[in-house]
Amino acid sequence: MRGGDQHYYFGSGDHVTMHGGSGNVGIDKRVTPAQELPPAVQEALRELLVLARELRAQVPPASAGALDTALPALRVESDVPPQERHRALLAVAGIAATAGTLGTPIVEAINKILELMGAK
Repeated sequence: MRGGDQHYYFGSGDHVTMHGGSGNVGIDKRVTPAQELPPAVQEALRELLVLARELRAQVPPASAGALDTALPALRVESDVPPQERHRALLAVAGIAATAGTLGTPIVEAINKILELMGAK
């Protein structure tokens, strides 16, 4: 440690080193959405987004607009509650299902994601 650094250990397993300053209170334990999702789910969501963007270019404007509304909740970095991500997955699956064979890979990808998330 550098001179003036203070090191604390909390019984909860937290280790904190403070480098100077005064009036420091609390520990920021926020977890980013990407840290909450298992790596397999993160990768599956990224693959889904690629497929959904390709689908978007080939569906009617109303369906493209619905995709535009749903896709931001499917980004790994999105700070959305799990139920919002689930709702977005179902919305995209519905649009993909109406696209016939074009949407089949998307429906399969969504089923995989739901299974990985324990929602299926």
